[in-house]
Amino acid sequence: MIGEILGDVRGQDAERLRYEVQQLLGKKAGRRTLLARDLKNQELVIIKLLSFGGDFEWDSLKLFEREAEILKSLSHPLIPHYLNYFEVNLPTIKGFALVQTYIRAQTLEQYLQTGRTFTEAEIKLIAKAVLEILIYLHELYPPVIHRDIKPSNILLGERSGNSIGQVYLVDFGSVQTVLGAETGTRTVVGTYGYMPQEQFGGRTVAASDIYSLGATLIYLATGTHPADLPQKDFRIQFEQVANLSPSFTNWLKWMIEPSLERRFSSAAVAIAALEKPQPTNLPALVVDKPDGSKIQLTKNWDSLEIIVPPAGFNPSIVAPGLFAIAWNSFILIWTIGVLSLGPFPANIPFVLFSVPFWGIGCFMVYKFLFKLFGRICLRLNPKQITLTWELFAWKFYPLRPSPRQSINKLVYIPKHFTKHSQDTRVAVPAQLYIWSGVRKYQVSADDGGIKSEAELEWLAHELSDWLGLPITNPMKS
Repeated sequence: MIGEILGDVRGQDAERLRYEVQQLLGKKAGRRTLLARDLKNQELVIIKLLSFGGDFEWDSLKLFEREAEILKSLSHPLIPHYLNYFEVNLPTIKGFALVQTYIRAQTLEQYLQTGRTFTEAEIKLIAKAVLEILIYLHELYPPVIHRDIKPSNILLGERSGNSIGQVYLVDFGSVQTVLGAETGTRTVVGTYGYMPQEQFGGRTVAASDIYSLGATLIYLATGTHPADLPQKDFRIQFEQVANLSPSFTNWLKWMIEPSLERRFSSAAVAIAALEKPQPTNLPALVVDKPDGSKIQLTKNWDSLEIIVPPAGFNPSIVAPGLFAIAWNSFILIWTIGVLSLGPFPANIPFVLFSVPFWGIGCFMVYKFLFKLFGRICLRLNPKQITLTWELFAWKFYPLRPSPRQSINKLVYIPKHFTKHSQDTRVAVPAQLYIWSGVRKYQVSADDGGIKSEAELEWLAHELSDWLGLPITNPMKS
């Protein structure tokens, strides 16, 4: 096609036939990407050509027309501009052409193929630049989802001084509006290795682009295609291959979370997390959740919740339960006796005398029921930390909530022994403390459904990773 002149076949004048093909840039099933010269103003342009052939599919035409319509509606300096759209009717090819501005820059894929490596600082600059473009796209109405972010769809201009170069996002051939996804049929598009789980099911949201960008950045950091890196529980395992700081590694892990609920929800949230300074002295040890543990841990970038389930029935609670029944039965009989035998109001002091004993009895019943049905909840959000003991609809706060920013220390004490009188050794269960100012929020291995020290150690490392605080063990000091 080199040298061919393309234009709108509905008009055969020179004004219509104006794009002289200079070079074939890319070719795949039914599609070609051409570099052409606009004979009207001598500017270079990009022509994307969809041809009718043996491998033509109507879904391809639908995506092609959608790309043209959405590109026509966009106005951003770092996205190609729509120029023209027309039908092609040549002896050798028939189809449709989309003309857009030419950007004089190489793709990240091309840079990687030529052996260029990227530092962590450069990867962060690229990440921020693409995220800012995504903020523009995702905040449109309806939001525009790119659906195919990868190294070959991100252009990088030449370095200029201390700048890494201008970053552009191109190729909107897989683009989808959220409104279109909700009201139309779902088409699975994207590139393997860069697609999140939900995209394989034809569902895409703003956070889907976040995942694809995260996978792209991992490619820049490791030089290895994400699909070629090992996976565990659908998570890309890149930490051992990439030479990155712990804080940036953690940020990338939030970007590529398989679960939508745990991934960054928007590009704005991702930028805020990227710019937030984080400590780099996190523990290197990664502890997995022990098998069989019923503790529920739910987290995303700005909130974390730990729910310790009820301890359940244990023979050790039978004796306290029977004692609680006996105690409350005696107090009930005594109170009824005082009320029925003594003259009113002379019996009121005796009734009031029983109130503290009722309090003790109710507390014993509460402890018995809490062992069977109660749960412990530790919650952290951007504003505060709270610890609650919950039984049915009742919530008890052993400590008042504290501001999140006042959390300054994480302490884990393994199980140990201490000496009592007569040199008897007493076992002290493992304990986990979160210090927030002068308040100490405690979870220990004998609380509720924490069955083992391994579970508490796992929670300690999860909190350390999420809070960005090192684990302190005073037993080692």
